[in-house]
Amino acid sequence: MAVTDGDFGMPEVHGTPEGQAAENVAGGAATRASDRERDAVVQRVQDAFAEGRLDDVEFDERTRAALTARTHADLDALLADLPAAAAPGSAPAVQGRGPGRLAVALKSSVRRAGRWRVPERYTTVVYKGGGWLDLRAAELSGPVTTFLAVAYKSRVTILVPPSVRVEMTGFGVTQDLQDEEDPGYRLPADAPVIHVRGIAYKGTVEIATRPPERAALSR
Repeated sequence: MAVTDGDFGMPEVHGTPEGQAAENVAGGAATRASDRERDAVVQRVQDAFAEGRLDDVEFDERTRAALTARTHADLDALLADLPAAAAPGSAPAVQGRGPGRLAVALKSSVRRAGRWRVPERYTTVVYKGGGWLDLRAAELSGPVTTFLAVAYKSRVTILVPPSVRVEMTGFGVTQDLQDEEDPGYRLPADAPVIHVRGIAYKGTVEIATRPPERAALSR
């Protein structure tokens, strides 16, 4: 039986099935999110970016928001305008050879972006050219991915999503990971690791989490 209010004689909703259901929904939204749930949302955002549903800025903002989300409601808001996740096993199996492990550019460029599968070890050598490896929508083959990047009078840029941990060794390597300055930034203990071994001669190997801003078009 519903409890009545002594002043107005109006039934309160807390004792009704409808009121209880509303409370359950509200309670679920306020439940604290786990690292596994944050990771699942980051994967959904990454898939949407690879499909062209999100631009660079939206992908960056939503990924960072997912990694620092506190509740289920915070995570749900990031997926509100995205399609539901595909059922397990519904995606077609990938056929053909495994991912390439070596890319060399002599007075030219190496460029990989979009949805591509990255082997656990990948080497790129650029001689008097340019290198651009965008990993934001890439599929990593294992929990630890090692890059050997050699830049001779060249610039090699490795663009990583903010959901991975980056380790660097070598010389001529620069880091522009702005997350280190964000006290709210966090990664789970089992986050994927990208280890970059850089060798640069009169050039640079740089790792960044954000693409460079596009110059405004002149009219």
